[in-house]
Amino acid sequence: MAMAFVDLAAQQARLQPRLDAAIQRVLAHGRYVQGPEVAELEQRLAERVGVAHCIACGSGTSALQLAQMGLGIGPSAEVIVPGFGFVASAESVALCGAEPIYAEIEPSSLLLDPQALEALITPRTRAIMPVSLFGQCADMHAINDIAQRHGLTVIEDAAQSFGARHHDRPSCSLSRVACTSFFPSKPLGCYGDGGALFTDDDELAEQLRRLINHGDAGRYQHLQLGMNSRLDTLQAAILLVKLDAFDDEVARRQTVAERYDALLAELPLDLPQRLPGNISVHAQYTLQLEGRDNVAAQLREAGIPTAIHYPRPLYRQPAVANPDCHLPNCEAACTRVLSLPMHPYLERTQQVQVAEALQQALAY
Repeated sequence: MAMAFVDLAAQQARLQPRLDAAIQRVLAHGRYVQGPEVAELEQRLAERVGVAHCIACGSGTSALQLAQMGLGIGPSAEVIVPGFGFVASAESVALCGAEPIYAEIEPSSLLLDPQALEALITPRTRAIMPVSLFGQCADMHAINDIAQRHGLTVIEDAAQSFGARHHDRPSCSLSRVACTSFFPSKPLGCYGDGGALFTDDDELAEQLRRLINHGDAGRYQHLQLGMNSRLDTLQAAILLVKLDAFDDEVARRQTVAERYDALLAELPLDLPQRLPGNISVHAQYTLQLEGRDNVAAQLREAGIPTAIHYPRPLYRQPAVANPDCHLPNCEAACTRVLSLPMHPYLERTQQVQVAEALQQALAY
């Protein structure tokens, strides 16, 4: 059997009876939009993270846009985002009519570098959006301190880090508003698109609940322009089942990452670096190495799937480009990153196979 990059089939086989029962319950009651499973999921997620409000929505990208809409970010505003990462960060800013301002990353962790922020802040800056990349949080203490000095809001883009911890605080509780994704390959993923927002701000939470439903305050009173971005009940039911297995799967991810660290320690490459105080949920296991494309091709020939997260800086993506931007660490990362198979059900024998193939590719 071919090795899977993310093995959702193994997870499904483990949870199949409970998944089937959960889906059947939704089919029986027929409340496919805003059914009781959505409210239950929101309550459990809020309690787990330790915030007052969780608002489920249609995707992680929608969550980022909704957060900015709820904060009143729009034309003439600037939002600082890392120059390296998935396009949704910058795209969500542009969709609000604001301008993404690209910040440099720290070269070993590949996370937003707090030391790059102060020079980017202008009178138009409204928010900083650090991305918790590959399963670990950015240096939120330093970022929050800078934001507080300048009167800015921090939006935690936790699309890849639900379940992670930062100085013993859960990801999604580290700023005024946080956003996560339940895309199927995420550590906690559904079987379609889904996302959530987290906040302790009662007024913001009320506004976000309106925004996910066309700005409706009830009885067809549309107080503001909103979106159609409600998490459907079937996906909530699936997430409730997966949430019961989540702690065990996070522990398994830790074991897989530790095995990779040991197996690859002597190879001429840079292993993933975790910041002090961080516990990663290991959404990906991403190396940095020279000759990345040749190594990836040889691994593919050996039956080892890989991925490149990410092949170009955000400011070189045509939809959100800034031709005047040049961030050396972001550009170097795009030529060096390579993600290996990573999921809770990856066996040691498979990891040995990956390590041996990688050693051969590097030697070649």
